[in-house]
Amino acid sequence: MEGFVADGVSAPLPGRCAFYVAKKKRYCKMIVGSGKTFCGEHANAGEEESEKKRIPCPLDPKHHCFEDNLAKHLKKCNSKEKPKPIYYVKDINAGSANEDEPIEEITIAERSKEELEKLIVKLKTALKGLNTKLVEKILSHAALHEPLSDPKNGDSAFKHLKQQASILGNMEVLELLGPNRCYIEFGAGKGKLSHWIHIALKAAENVNFLLVERSSTRFKVDGKHKNTGSTFDRLQVDIQHLDLSKVPLLRNKGLPIIGVGKHLCGAATDLALRCLFEHNCSDKDDEPPTKRIKLHQNEGAGDFIKPVPSTEGRETGERLIVSGLAIALCCHHRCDWRHYVGKDFFTKRGLGPEEFAAFQRMSSWATCGMRKIGSNTTDKRSEHKTGEEEEHEICEDTLPDPLNGLMSVEDREQIGWLCKRLIDHGRVYYLQQKGFETNLKYYTSRDISLENVLLTAVPAANQNRDESQQPS
Repeated sequence: MEGFVADGVSAPLPGRCAFYVAKKKRYCKMIVGSGKTFCGEHANAGEEESEKKRIPCPLDPKHHCFEDNLAKHLKKCNSKEKPKPIYYVKDINAGSANEDEPIEEITIAERSKEELEKLIVKLKTALKGLNTKLVEKILSHAALHEPLSDPKNGDSAFKHLKQQASILGNMEVLELLGPNRCYIEFGAGKGKLSHWIHIALKAAENVNFLLVERSSTRFKVDGKHKNTGSTFDRLQVDIQHLDLSKVPLLRNKGLPIIGVGKHLCGAATDLALRCLFEHNCSDKDDEPPTKRIKLHQNEGAGDFIKPVPSTEGRETGERLIVSGLAIALCCHHRCDWRHYVGKDFFTKRGLGPEEFAAFQRMSSWATCGMRKIGSNTTDKRSEHKTGEEEEHEICEDTLPDPLNGLMSVEDREQIGWLCKRLIDHGRVYYLQQKGFETNLKYYTSRDISLENVLLTAVPAANQNRDESQQPS
């Protein structure tokens, strides 16, 4: 029982609270006021300090305040809702909520064998004519050679570095690394991907970074880039509510945008695509997105020369131009029909929200089928994970075996991969309709990450070179 008397326990530290926290088996370490025995949080524990009643804060019950001081507390409470920034527009990237499209939530375990067989037939029919065998393009980049060879980095850090190096390598092949650009990292977390892009472009001029992350993140790398000549702006906002056209950095600079992300989880990928293309790109079929900036480099050197002006033919503050993207995909079982950008693709193949909901759940088999059935692991992670977290999750439909042995682990895994590819092809179709040439490729091996597919896109009108070219 918690209290301020603890038999057999040493006394509290001088000047610290005398309240004993039984759960932690120690005294509270909060500093007390002059002449006080207990801190403000445990003031009711002392007889002489219990005259004022403390109540849970209505904004956040994790902390308390004096009842007669509630009004004053609410004005300065850190948990009160903060004013929305100018670029916050509620649900601007959420997609339409159509009341005529109710989706009945049915788990895989609730479906009969016949229903599953029909779904698998629909899946394979929808995939006819589509390329489901992706090309492996595992590359690297000189910017990460030193950390990759540093023995001080453990296995986890090494895996992340390998992935970041390959993302940069693929971006270099597509000429997405260069001067006069603004890189937007969605689901930025600590900002490691932007960090390495900055290192790779340290000799380039006018390179800016916009890091989008809805959570408050510790140990960010943004501070390492102060006074480096590049601008690092961090937006703490959900991608669902972000209007890029109102972001001051983008309005003032007027630079072409490159969207990037490392393991942009589930629906966050679709939200990011909507954020980039729904309100910023022209829908005219005869107007290409933009002309990509060519890199002018000395042979074998890293110094950029004669950069092409990024604002040629347009004024600062006009429609934002997206010059490409590179997003490592993740956790398709956390996708959502409302946010999904491939609805037209599904409709053209005779599919709808019901099939999407089923395929979305079945996609988890690709990464969860390898685990032992009956595992007691129940850890669930945030929907929009950061790049430094694990890239795959355990789906509720895999613990325990939802099929009761009706399908082998190998068959389940194969069906899961097909579900992922179908969902991804909807995204490819969406980007193609926006005037981009899009590609899906394996950018790392499965022993590095089970979620090893990279989605890239560049303006189709400028795809006049051999993509098989390897970076130096």
